[in-house]
Amino acid sequence: MSDNVEPASLDPAAKAELDRAFEELYRAHLRDVYSYAYYRIGNHHDAEDLTEQAFLQAYRHFDRARRESNGRPLRPWLIRIAHNLALNYYRDRSRRPQTPLDSAEPVPARHGTEAIAEGREELRQVMDRLQHLPDDRRDALIMRFALGMDNREIARALGRSDGATKVLIHRGIKQLEEEMNSDLE
Repeated sequence: MSDNVEPASLDPAAKAELDRAFEELYRAHLRDVYSYAYYRIGNHHDAEDLTEQAFLQAYRHFDRARRESNGRPLRPWLIRIAHNLALNYYRDRSRRPQTPLDSAEPVPARHGTEAIAEGREELRQVMDRLQHLPDDRRDALIMRFALGMDNREIARALGRSDGATKVLIHRGIKQLEEEMNSDLE
């Protein structure tokens, strides 16, 4: 079977198995891909679009990715697709200036307790400061803390070594802490 085989060109039994496996992958990782897109881009509408695009691309190359993964999890591969689409998103936006977002806050909860409000304000501050980090540090921190990926998964998603990823995360945390502390002064 060629690497460029479209899923629709497979025999019906092979396509049914591929679709079933892809549906499992989709259900298992939809939240992760969307979360990455949201934290990376900062608004729900564009994050939904990016998530849809990521899964469409993934479906086109799913058969080959499964064969080449040698049984390793495909989550880093999916996040890598979303990562590349996010880079394209920013590249395209830089070509077409747009009105800045007024708010990148999560959808407010129905229960407006003081603790939730304080937590949301802190999250907004962290997300604002995250935008000041270099792309690679921001991406690594989103993958680590928003998605709970381990260093090896992040390294695969970013195409880096485990050691370089560990340093990247450490430097990202340190820079984010410095940014947050400068706000307190």
